[in-house]
Amino acid sequence: MRAMSSFAHLPETIRLGDLEVFRLGFGAMQLPGPMVYGPPRDPTAARAVLRRVIALGINLVDTSWYYGPYVSNELIKDVLHPYKAGLVLATKLGGRRTEDKGWASYLRPEELRKGCEEDLRTLGRDHLDIVHLRWIPHGAAVTFGEAMDAMIALKSEGKIRHLGLSNVTLAQIQEALRKTPIVTVENLYNAAASGEKLGQSFLGNTAGQEEIVAFCTERGIAYLPYFPLNVPGPSPVERPVIRRIAAAHGVSETQVAIAWLLARSPVILPIPGTSSVAHLEDNWAGRKLALTRDEIAAITEARMP
Repeated sequence: MRAMSSFAHLPETIRLGDLEVFRLGFGAMQLPGPMVYGPPRDPTAARAVLRRVIALGINLVDTSWYYGPYVSNELIKDVLHPYKAGLVLATKLGGRRTEDKGWASYLRPEELRKGCEEDLRTLGRDHLDIVHLRWIPHGAAVTFGEAMDAMIALKSEGKIRHLGLSNVTLAQIQEALRKTPIVTVENLYNAAASGEKLGQSFLGNTAGQEEIVAFCTERGIAYLPYFPLNVPGPSPVERPVIRRIAAAHGVSETQVAIAWLLARSPVILPIPGTSSVAHLEDNWAGRKLALTRDEIAAITEARMP
């Protein structure tokens, strides 16, 4: 793949099975309304973000039928279909939304199949490029292995091209690999704090991520960190080192966070999301920020418990 603009921390691209994408994608989770529920506050702005994603050259968009629900997928189809050659759409199954705007597991084989059909329908596709099994242990009515078997069945039917995992432990990754190839792992990981500081929340399990990043690096499995700067809501940790480095370079803290992730491992593929064109462009500019070895080490050290 020919790069459209330079990445300070190489490589610029990464292979996801037989697909190749730039090592900075776009997460569509912020396109729906508040709490990832209902229509966007500004539909025109949401559509402008998606058009700008393509104009910038970003060629990986991460979404799911249950964002909204349906809202992010319908926006993507409305704005981007017919899809540009080389654009990779990654989705996820295993969750659903509740009427109180909450999140719940949706992991039974019949539920995973229904979710897959919803993704196909709302995106206007006859197959899905990459689908993550999003493991939500709260209320799960099946084992991880049973859910994986259902995903493998959907792949064997041609509905899914490549399988990925989300919100999983190292043991679950290893269990999945004994059954089928895995091209991506999508977990909560960022420059703000280590898993020991953040602990575990419903949105993601951050424990053990350093070990998982090392495993994925060794195996050549793409690691997609979501919430690349921090988890939603008030910051659980102070980030003075990130602020200091951002000020020294005259860039945003988000750019520093993205640059650190790109430097952290050649398999890390951040997928920052936003509903603002200005923020999207700021995120994309993070790929050009060349952090020094000392700056990278300082951020890494500050994350340690």
